[in-house]
Amino acid sequence: MMDKQKRGRDYATVNIDQVYQELNSGQTGLSSEQAHNLLEKFGLNTIQKTKRESQFKVFIKNFVSLMAILLWVSGFVAIFAGTTELGIAIWCVNIINGLFSFYQQHAAQKATDSLLKMLPSYTKVLRNGKPQQVETSQIVPGDVFTLQAGDSVPTDARIIEAISLQVDESALTGESVPESKSATYKKGDGQFAESNIIYAGTNVGNGTATAIAVATGMHTEFGRIAKLTHSQKKTISPLQLELNRLTKQISLIAIAIGITFFLAAIFFVHYPVAKSFIFALGMIVAFIPEGLLPTVTLSLARGVQRMAKKHALVKDLNSIETLGETTVICSDKTGTLTQNQMTIDHVWLPSKEYQVTGKGYYNNGKIQVNQQDIDLKNEPDLNLLITIAALDNDTQVQEVDGKAKILGTPTEASLIILTQKAGLDPDELAKNSPRLREFPFDSDRKRMSSIQKIDDQTQRLCLKGSLSDTLKHCPYILDNGQVRDMTDDDRDKISAINKTYAAKGLRSMAIAYRDFAKVMTKDELAQLETEQAEQELVFVGLTAMSDPPREEVFDAVKKCHAANIKIIMVTGDSTLTAKSVATQIGIVSDQARVVTGNELDQMTDEELGEALAGEIIFARVAPEQKYKIVSALQARGEIVASTGDGVNDAPALKKADIGVAMGKMGTDVAKDAADMILTDDNFASIVAAIEEGRAVYSNIQKFLIYILTSNVPEAMPSILFLFSRGLIPLPLTVMQILTVDLGTDLIPAIGLGSEQSEPGIMNQPPRRRDAHLLNKGVIWKAFAWYGLIASAISTFAYFFTNMQNGWPEVALASSGYNYHEATTMTLAAIIFTQIAAVMNCRTQKASVFKAGIFSNRLIWVGMVFEICLLAVLVYTPFFQGLFNTAPLNLRDWLFLICIPIPLFLIEELRKYVARRIAAKQKVSVN
Repeated sequence: MMDKQKRGRDYATVNIDQVYQELNSGQTGLSSEQAHNLLEKFGLNTIQKTKRESQFKVFIKNFVSLMAILLWVSGFVAIFAGTTELGIAIWCVNIINGLFSFYQQHAAQKATDSLLKMLPSYTKVLRNGKPQQVETSQIVPGDVFTLQAGDSVPTDARIIEAISLQVDESALTGESVPESKSATYKKGDGQFAESNIIYAGTNVGNGTATAIAVATGMHTEFGRIAKLTHSQKKTISPLQLELNRLTKQISLIAIAIGITFFLAAIFFVHYPVAKSFIFALGMIVAFIPEGLLPTVTLSLARGVQRMAKKHALVKDLNSIETLGETTVICSDKTGTLTQNQMTIDHVWLPSKEYQVTGKGYYNNGKIQVNQQDIDLKNEPDLNLLITIAALDNDTQVQEVDGKAKILGTPTEASLIILTQKAGLDPDELAKNSPRLREFPFDSDRKRMSSIQKIDDQTQRLCLKGSLSDTLKHCPYILDNGQVRDMTDDDRDKISAINKTYAAKGLRSMAIAYRDFAKVMTKDELAQLETEQAEQELVFVGLTAMSDPPREEVFDAVKKCHAANIKIIMVTGDSTLTAKSVATQIGIVSDQARVVTGNELDQMTDEELGEALAGEIIFARVAPEQKYKIVSALQARGEIVASTGDGVNDAPALKKADIGVAMGKMGTDVAKDAADMILTDDNFASIVAAIEEGRAVYSNIQKFLIYILTSNVPEAMPSILFLFSRGLIPLPLTVMQILTVDLGTDLIPAIGLGSEQSEPGIMNQPPRRRDAHLLNKGVIWKAFAWYGLIASAISTFAYFFTNMQNGWPEVALASSGYNYHEATTMTLAAIIFTQIAAVMNCRTQKASVFKAGIFSNRLIWVGMVFEICLLAVLVYTPFFQGLFNTAPLNLRDWLFLICIPIPLFLIEELRKYVARRIAAKQKVSVN
């Protein structure tokens, strides 16, 4: 008895009796006692998920980030400065933000967990010599089980018996064409191609089989790739890195300003040390953007909500912003760019070629060719080809809720759908021409045929198969309704058209028939040998099929190119098919280089890096090779998104900056490794995610401009106080500064976090890796443009109010009603300049009118809240004492109301001029 499980492929060349002996099993399977002992020894037949952090650890992380720590410190500073209420308010903001962030992460994870279902629930197993339904997780090495069309393979297994067995291994290989399997060993081409070994996580497309489990759980190929996935540590997202950097920058700026003001207050104004310290602490708190973390979280959460409506489930909030920075998408082909559904594109007859078009199933007895309806009554050769393809077929296709439900192989399904498109009923055809004998498909002769009763005098062999293996048995050809001898010219012509289809990435299938000279009895039919029956065939024509691209993918690819995002197809499919699909949907041009998995193995890192700089497609790749490609791209400084649905995609999904798995067709391992799951398996949803990701980053930057804008007018009063050596009393108190930061600014700032993507955002390249949130443009706009204007207006408001009270004849008051009135007016002026600023910050280049003046309701709620809060502060006696405010009169309100409109229009004019200059520069470059 074995002590550990070997790989499934190790049993491929071993005699089946030796397999029984090694696994201590037999044709009747295991006993219940044996199965119990093996289950104790090897564990459940399940795929372990990536080990997650404890919920407590995830919860705590939301309260100990750099920005969160800065907020905790800010609260202490505020309390130390004598403003206990505001210090507690800062802490409340931190607590609410942490809870909100944790809730979003938990909700996303919960939704994701509901999708993670891959392996079948039950399998028919022989135990104690009798068949019984057993939970898949309970299967052990040595169990003998049976499979039929539609079943998922529960373990890696050695085939004992098989009839017409075809297995879809796309989850492992990425190859869309099903593999023929049998009990006889043949090595095959590529990984997982052993003819007598089937693998966990794959699906039976056609036929039946009896097999013995040889590897279970994490010992299967499915599980081994999962281990490779689990070994990869997820790196910190670019947004997290940038926020950490921003926090350090703002902290250093705030501390530097605080130290400067502290020293200036002592040595320039001659303030007492204690008073200077409190004054400096107030400045530090004023320069810390308390709303940054809530705004970032809300921006990401809103992006997640919008993406959920667009069929994309984000597992990690930061992932959506990371996708917005993506420079390269490594995309699987099957099921991601294509529909994973074989479709007949061309039908070739010796007398005519048809390009099949049209959608749906039944088409009123006509088939669409080149957008024109063709009546089969007038096309007897075409009618015969379709009838043969439908009769020599074991697959059923049903329409369920407007979609095709296939029981069988995709190849045969394409022929059934072709029949239905033509208005023929496959069931009716089978009823009228019942099957008398079947010769199943096998990988040796690469053909399938069946004998049908056409009428009392005619028995017809209907055959389909590969062209090379069919044509050599066809001495005759059907040409325009007449059967004649096939010539060498005919064979050359057929071979030429087949090569043309192959160059386009199409898979061709030959259709032929034979009418027997005499009607055979049941015994004669039973004794008829395959090779004897499949002779003297009449060649009818070819069908050429493809796995068509998704309809939405064409526009999605165009948008990616407009956004300077490179798409690299990485597939297990053939080179011809990969290049054909990639060029058809516009990913690459005809000049693109195709690199196979074998070629990739021979490449050095330098050679691979050079190849990745140009147009490139990867075909016939293995799981570890996809991982290598992603790593090479990251080494070149690219931010990589890797998409996929199979087990073979999982390591690359985990390694990539963001992994995007398919929700419907995706395997458990792929979903577990990914950062985002597309619930509709639609590549076009990725483009929507990119746009949302860019909007998130843009919104965070807009918030930063807005919040920093108020820092300048907040700092200006202190600058005036210092440079006048105290002759100008502080135009703004510390409590009033914090009122702007934590009170009036917070809701409008959060409103910016929920702003829709700006028009034209997808016509810009991804932001550079060395670009930062706090850059020269942000600093110039916040400090030298918005900030200076706001400072000038608020300073004027301060002196204007003092002028009403007799200044300069009367000295500036440093306390009392007049002083509170002047500081209140300064505070109010800052608030009203911020109303203009939040509208101006809604767009960076486009006009706000184009984005929609009233499209962001939260912005308007914030502005109303600002004015209402100001009214409460200046007219409520309790708050007047707490915030050193005084009532404003009608003249003051009229002055304040006039502030936002001209500031908004001036900025609109600046944006207009900037757009005109950019347009002229673009024209001159072109």
